[in-house]
Amino acid sequence: MKRILYTALFAAVATASTAAMAQAWPTKPLKLVVAYPAGGGLDFVGRTVAQRLSERLGQPVLVENKTGASGAIGTDYVAKAAPDGYTLLMASPAEVVVGPAAGQKTGYDAQKDLTPVSLVGETPLVLAAHPSVPATDLASFVAYAKSHPQALTYGTPGSGSSMQFAGESFKAGTGTSIQHVPYRGAAPALTDALGGQISMAIVGMPPVVPYAKSGKLRVLAVTTAKRSSVMPDVPAVSELPGMKDYRFSNWMTVFAPAGTPHAIVERISADIAEIVREPATRKHLLEAGVEPMGVRGEALASFLTEERQRYDTVAKERNIRFGD
Repeated sequence: MKRILYTALFAAVATASTAAMAQAWPTKPLKLVVAYPAGGGLDFVGRTVAQRLSERLGQPVLVENKTGASGAIGTDYVAKAAPDGYTLLMASPAEVVVGPAAGQKTGYDAQKDLTPVSLVGETPLVLAAHPSVPATDLASFVAYAKSHPQALTYGTPGSGSSMQFAGESFKAGTGTSIQHVPYRGAAPALTDALGGQISMAIVGMPPVVPYAKSGKLRVLAVTTAKRSSVMPDVPAVSELPGMKDYRFSNWMTVFAPAGTPHAIVERISADIAEIVREPATRKHLLEAGVEPMGVRGEALASFLTEERQRYDTVAKERNIRFGD
C-alpha cells in the first residue's frame, strides 16, 4: 500500500512540476532548425511560422539553417538537443520518413528521438514535361509511354527521394516503363527538363509555376490526393483509373526532441493551429503553393504512421534505396 501511495505521490509531483515548467515557459528565445538552405520551400514555411510564433509566445523564434546529408545533419542536431521546448525542427518527409524507408544511415531514429508537434501544410509534387513530349494531358502521356517502352525519362532530386517514390509508384500503377534519372537536387533536374535533356521532371510545385505559365514546361498532373488550388485546372494522378490511392506530397511538420514536456508540445501545436487559420497567414502560404493544415495530436500521429507504412511498402516493392 505504501509503495502505491509513494508512486501516486511521485506521479502527482512530476505532473505538477511539468505543468509549472510549461506555465513558466518560454523564458528565452527558441530555435527552429531547417535542415536545408535558406530560400527553399521548407525555409519559407519555417520563417512564416517562426515570425507569428514569436509574436504569440513573446519570445524570438530564430530560424537556423543546418544543412547537409539530405537533411540528416539538422535533424540529428534537434534529435540530440535538450528536450525543453527551446529547440524545434521544421521537417519535410525526407528526414523523418522517406530517408529511413530508403535505408539512409543516420545518427538518429526519427520515431524514437523526435516528437511530432504540428503538420503545418503541404505542397504537391508535379509531373512537369518538356513541350516536345507528344502528350497534351496525363492520359495521352500514359498512352505514349506504354506504346514507347523506355523512350521517356523522368528526373528527380535523387535516388531515395520522395520524388522517386512518386515516380516509381506512378510507373507501377500505370504499367509504364519510364527511366529514372537521379540528380543532386531539384534545380538541375528542372534545368534538364527545361532543356529537353529529360522528358519530365518530378519536383515540388513552387519553382515550376512560372515555367508552366510561360509554356516552357507542361504540368501534366499533381501528386496530392486532390487538385491544387494554385493550379486547379491540372488533374491529380489519383484521377486516373486504378490510381485513386495515389498520394505524395512535400509536407512541412514541426518536431521537438523526444521527452519534451507534453504541456509544451500542446502549447506550440495549439499556437501553430491558430496561426495557419489566420486569413493573412493562409493567404501568404497559399500564394506560395502551400496548403495550410495545422494537424496535431492523434490525427498527426496517425498521419505519420500511415506515411511510414506507405513509403516502406513502396521501397520494398520497387527496390528503392537511398543513394543508389
